[in-house]
Amino acid sequence: MSEQDTLDFRASATRTLTLEQQAIGELIAKLDDCFDRACQLLMHCRGRVIVTGMGKSGHIARKLAATFASTGSPAFFVHPGEASHGDLGMITGDDVVVALSNSGETQEITGLLPLFKRLGAPLVSLTGRPQSTLARYSDVHIDVGVSREACPHDLAPTSSTTAALAMGDALALALLEAKGFSAEDFALSHPGGTLGKRLLLRVADLMHGGDRVPRVATGSLLREALLEMTHKGMGFTCVIDERGTLAGVYTDGDLRRTLDQGVDFSTLRVDDVMTRGGKTVTPDMLAAEAVRIMEDNRITALAVVDNDQPIGALHMHDLLRSGVI
Repeated sequence: MSEQDTLDFRASATRTLTLEQQAIGELIAKLDDCFDRACQLLMHCRGRVIVTGMGKSGHIARKLAATFASTGSPAFFVHPGEASHGDLGMITGDDVVVALSNSGETQEITGLLPLFKRLGAPLVSLTGRPQSTLARYSDVHIDVGVSREACPHDLAPTSSTTAALAMGDALALALLEAKGFSAEDFALSHPGGTLGKRLLLRVADLMHGGDRVPRVATGSLLREALLEMTHKGMGFTCVIDERGTLAGVYTDGDLRRTLDQGVDFSTLRVDDVMTRGGKTVTPDMLAAEAVRIMEDNRITALAVVDNDQPIGALHMHDLLRSGVI
């Protein structure tokens, strides 16, 4: 058996996760006026949030730019090496620059500091060294220093990048709350994903309307209701009264219960065996809420009503096809 085979991988992972957990926990004590000032700068940014970083910090910066952008603070990543070769033209005085560097001495970033000042773009930095060049040159500096890296040699950026990521997320979400950025706002920037569909699609977008809505009048024979259910294929039919309002529903489940009673189908009226009222949804309700109602009540279809009048029908298959579930 080789030495590699005898290593305790889980013990190593536990050590790594414990150190990174500690690194994040230590950030709470470092939240001070600098964090508030950084949020104020970002809140009043008239342009874009420009996030920059080199190496591993660059990877974190890219993620944070995406997080800012998806939570109501328009942002993009600028590579510091490319900035000095033309990409600096992407930055204006209306922007706020957020620079990440654990050492605070990354040459590709420190070389840009006079140019940021010349542009008049405020600079927020996240470093592990409050006395570093980047920290001293910044309008606001946030300390994200860690006691040690999770790397057993205390070399590879691990705890430090985790801390920078967590603090960046804290900035983005503090801005989200301050701006009143809602779940619907979030969905607008994620329309293609499942989350966007859950937050944007409404019952009216998926329901069957018009002649496709199964309905019979109160007083109808049960066999007429069964024919309507079979013809429309929704697994139920609405039962409406003389005013056109929903008196109840007759479902596949009701049919099974009726069969157990051994009644005469030729003379039975649907009123006698229907579920009075029944579970309903409105057209402006989120489709995800309709899913919850179906799951909670173990049903597969719902009547869609407006002022108690059935205007549509929604089946679980429609929700599956839409990607809501």
